Amino acid sequence: MGQQNVGRDVNEGDGRVRAEASRLIERGDGVPWLRWGPYLSERQWGTVREDYSADGNAWAYFTHDHARSRAYRWGEDGLAGISDDRQQLCFALALWNGADPILKERLFGLTNGEGNHGEDVKEYYFYLDNTPTHSYMRYLYKYPHKAYPYGDLIATNARRGAEDYEYELIDTGVFDDDRYFDVTVEYAKGTPDDILIAIEVTNRGAEPANLVLVPTLWFRNTWSEGAEPRPTIERVADFADATVIRADHTGVGVRFLYAAGLPPALFCENETNTDRLFGEPNATKYVKDGIGEAVVNGKSEAAHTTGPGTKGAVQYEVEVAAGATERFELRLTDLDPESFRAQGSPSGAEFAQMIAQRRQEADEFYADVLPDTIGDDAALVTRQALAGLLWSKQFYAYDVTRWLGGHGVTTRAAQQRSALRNATWFHMVNEDIISMPDKWEYPWYAAWDLAFHAVSLAVVDVDFAKGQLALMLDERYLHPNGQIPAYEWNFSDVNPPVHAWAVMRLYEAEKETRGTGDIRFLEEAFHKLALNYTWWVNRKDPDGNNVFGGGFLGLDNIGVFDRSAPLPTGGHLAQADGTAWMAFYALEMLEIALELARHDPSYQSMASKFLEQYLWIASAMDDPDDPKGSLWDDQDGFFYDVLLTPDGHTERLKVRSLVGLLPLAACVVLRPEDVNQLPDFMARVQWLRTHRPQLAARFPALAEPGIGNRRLLSLLDESKLRRLLARMLDETEFLGDHGIRSVSAFHRDNPFVVNVAGQEYRVDYLPAESNTGMFGGNSNWRGPIWLPTNFLLIRGLLHYASYYGDQFTIEYPTGSGDELPLKDIAMHLSERLMGIFLRDENGLRPVFGGTEMFQQSPHWKDLIPFYEYFHGDNGAGLGASHQTGWTALVARMMQVLGQELEPDTKIGVDAESPSGP
Repeated sequence: MGQQNVGRDVNEGDGRVRAEASRLIERGDGVPWLRWGPYLSERQWGTVREDYSADGNAWAYFTHDHARSRAYRWGEDGLAGISDDRQQLCFALALWNGADPILKERLFGLTNGEGNHGEDVKEYYFYLDNTPTHSYMRYLYKYPHKAYPYGDLIATNARRGAEDYEYELIDTGVFDDDRYFDVTVEYAKGTPDDILIAIEVTNRGAEPANLVLVPTLWFRNTWSEGAEPRPTIERVADFADATVIRADHTGVGVRFLYAAGLPPALFCENETNTDRLFGEPNATKYVKDGIGEAVVNGKSEAAHTTGPGTKGAVQYEVEVAAGATERFELRLTDLDPESFRAQGSPSGAEFAQMIAQRRQEADEFYADVLPDTIGDDAALVTRQALAGLLWSKQFYAYDVTRWLGGHGVTTRAAQQRSALRNATWFHMVNEDIISMPDKWEYPWYAAWDLAFHAVSLAVVDVDFAKGQLALMLDERYLHPNGQIPAYEWNFSDVNPPVHAWAVMRLYEAEKETRGTGDIRFLEEAFHKLALNYTWWVNRKDPDGNNVFGGGFLGLDNIGVFDRSAPLPTGGHLAQADGTAWMAFYALEMLEIALELARHDPSYQSMASKFLEQYLWIASAMDDPDDPKGSLWDDQDGFFYDVLLTPDGHTERLKVRSLVGLLPLAACVVLRPEDVNQLPDFMARVQWLRTHRPQLAARFPALAEPGIGNRRLLSLLDESKLRRLLARMLDETEFLGDHGIRSVSAFHRDNPFVVNVAGQEYRVDYLPAESNTGMFGGNSNWRGPIWLPTNFLLIRGLLHYASYYGDQFTIEYPTGSGDELPLKDIAMHLSERLMGIFLRDENGLRPVFGGTEMFQQSPHWKDLIPFYEYFHGDNGAGLGASHQTGWTALVARMMQVLGQELEPDTKIGVDAESPSGP
């Protein structure tokens, strides 16, 4: 969708570089502004990494109930938390309202088996602000006065089926009459190692309410396996009006936590309470849940007040008057008390001034990033989307060989024989900060998600974005056979090959904003991507005819069969999306090779290779010599998967879905300046025209100049393009009020049904949640609107527009009689997608659906959840509620559209100005 504005180094009026942009420059020069950040997970329990069960049931092996008492091996989680970039020392909030049965130290949600649509967090928390260096961060958590209804949520959801709505925390009544606290946390960095923490607790209710606030500092347990010495956390002498806790670790060094107001302190060890969980004697007197036991159950013997330990906290007890706010100030820093004797108090006026300064610098940074044509409401949405993306960074550790050793698989031969998940990924050692899809529902990286994250991250931090793509291609991640790891539940699953596209987009983004692209990054990525491309060709083209499979390819339940499992019919699928993805991959590799060839002519031969590969793939999708096996159905004007059975029978599976629309995204436009200086490449093009005339003749746009003498490489000629768009832009099929649906609404009344050996398989139009347990049942590609695929379809439209120009028009919507150019249609589709989050003419946000508190309350209506996907008919948010991984693409859309608008036109100003959270 064009190039990103990556937070350019904007100057002040006197020529100085703005503060946050300056920090990004310093980061590049080695100043460790990213040493500390929001790197805690929001759910470490129930993950594959922590699963040492015999049956691979990660959810049952390490539960939420275990989490408060059981030490993790691979990472830590917490509420509104931060850590250093090796997650050695962690800080987070804990809360107690006097009614809960346990200390609120982490977010609660249902496991995959407990939820009627799979796993689901049952809390309300919001990422309000964040800068690329995490110099300023703001987070809001809503905590009820009443006891948290753990049992009610589990029991009620258990009674509901796949056809029912989910039972949410707000449905339990605990927020009725505004009987809750807003707990807001602000972090501001004075220096890379000096972190100011301001916590404000507001009572939204009409009566006073009590709260115990327990800010907690602890070490990740890296010593139990004997790899490192045990660190210490202990109370030292108070300084001024602050309780002082000292933390000492061989890796992170010495740090101090200052807590203003002289609150009492509590200490224990980050060690498992084996007595509670397993009925075995504890190895130490003070165990992980000791602080919680002391606060909630009054067991003073469970924790001690001075240390040393490996987990420490301070305890504020406060009664908050109705409508009032209480403020607490803490500071996590490398500055010892002696330093403050010279510099002043660790809290107080200077503290408040620094918080306010970093908040203002964040405002200035985003004012420079966002176009002036973005109105107040759109700016609020964009900033929260980017804040969520930045808050979703997480330290991710997973050494597969070490993990297998924990299962007793300790030799290479045993690994080869093992049926344990990921046993073939023995080479993998991950210890990095990675952008997660959702730090509660998906607290592990997903390869194709990460490509979209990177495109959005480039809006504010192109260097970090490049690093994320480079990780997936690093030898510690990329399999020796060339496969990119999918996700921890099964690294060998296959995700759509979108990394080459993302790499090229980041290169272009940097070229636009800095004047030159990172050619070394492009070249290194290209070589690793060539390995991955070869893996695809060797593994996912079963018949060697350039028609590809790949399994579910990220689209989970979109097919009538589970596309990652053996088919009930036998045989295999020729997949329209798998083949389109490979055409897309070949084109992006062609783009990269052409750019590299302008710097090194030897890459022209690689460009020629990918051009020819693309032409063969494109030809195979619609082979006139094999009309029954063709993925294009000329009668329907649509692409379908084709079932190939063992007896040689072929059958198109006529499900109208994104599978058939994705070929629209597989296109690229070549400008004369892209190729005219590459004589060897142009000679190869001419050779193809001469020696493969039938192949070249099928792609007339390669020879016929478009606008500006451009050439088009695409899977669709003009006739196919018009026919496919007629379906996509039909409001009775794919075009919803808020974007392109994943399955046509045609299937609402006309389900696709196949019977195999007495078993019915079907695809209905399901605009909300899935009605099957396929792929865990926690996502649905049979009707809802998904941001990443919409983003790629819009990109395709813009490419076609740049070739055909404004003289190419088509009905929008289909049947309306109104003809529009493709660029205008792309902008209109972007507006529909952005409209999910923006207030409409009635002041309502479609993303909130029918939840009245979100729609009407001044304390909720500007808190934007960025869901995983959206209702195909009304735009309500569905699935994971904090998927500001790829759903942050809305920020990129806002930016692109804002740059296209006239200066006196603004996005997101039709409704009242936002009141602010």
